[in-house]
Amino acid sequence: MGHGKWDDNAYAAAKTFRAAKGIDDFGYTATMRSRPAKEWKADPTLDPKNVDARECRDSPDHADSTPIAVLFDVTGSMGRVPQIMQRKLGKLHGLLQRKGYLTDPQLMFGGIGDADSDRVPLQIGQFESDNRMDEQLRTIFLEGNGGGQKSESYELAAYFVARHVTTDAWQKRGRKGYLFLIGDELNKPRLEARHIRRIIGDDIKEDIDPASVYRELSRKWHVYFVLPNQSSYYHDQDIADHWRDLLGQRFLKLDDPGAVCELIAATIGMEERVVDLDQAMVDLAEIGSIAESKAVGKALVHVGGHTVATTAAPPQLDGPDDVTLT
Repeated sequence: MGHGKWDDNAYAAAKTFRAAKGIDDFGYTATMRSRPAKEWKADPTLDPKNVDARECRDSPDHADSTPIAVLFDVTGSMGRVPQIMQRKLGKLHGLLQRKGYLTDPQLMFGGIGDADSDRVPLQIGQFESDNRMDEQLRTIFLEGNGGGQKSESYELAAYFVARHVTTDAWQKRGRKGYLFLIGDELNKPRLEARHIRRIIGDDIKEDIDPASVYRELSRKWHVYFVLPNQSSYYHDQDIADHWRDLLGQRFLKLDDPGAVCELIAATIGMEERVVDLDQAMVDLAEIGSIAESKAVGKALVHVGGHTVATTAAPPQLDGPDDVTLT
């Protein structure tokens, strides 16, 4: 995975072709919804069960790979936000490279549901550098359910990334990747061992405190949670407090869900210290994202010089990236 190069023209042509032929942008979702609910399942390429590792590797085309994982809530409380985001997320790779924020970004998309109630509570794709990332994004099943308890299984997704993702960026260079969780609810009170066994396949005996998962995750990843407008709990203070307690200033509220691509790119540019916020806004205006830049600027105005709170040492790791750099 991670070979080839992103092509904006091919992306636009494929979208035009689907529209002309009446093909749904989320074709896999349309297929699943034509079947009884008992037959719903993740596409095999996105099923996390018994996956040893998703890999972000260097290649002759991309010698300095940087992993970017974008996992978004696909439950009912998000409304049409996933569809709105899909129209922009596929262009994220091109935006990052055009403005020089990263040399060799590799993107992985995934979907998050509710392990207590959904038939497809977790979907995790592959890291890609070309237009296959758009195909991967459109293969995510938008189940649209959720348990109705103002919590989804974000901590299960965080666990998978912490334990089942291997990157050359970390192993070779000690460099963190980027994880953006996009949703509108709380983590579950605990990460249940039975869910890990059933959905991921790890032989875990005891439940895990979600806070410890995020501490472990933060060793290898810059972790952000994006709360987009037009979702059910955008104005809920409990949601904001919950995520700020976990991630500090890496909790971001986004007024315009259509600006998610620009938000991710600007956030990475600032984290990489390629640009400051003012320059990021100029860059977005130059590529025609003037309206979106306002939402991005508002979301990032308090971000800068931040670190994820780690009040306790991370637990011992046993994932594929738990290596000692030499």
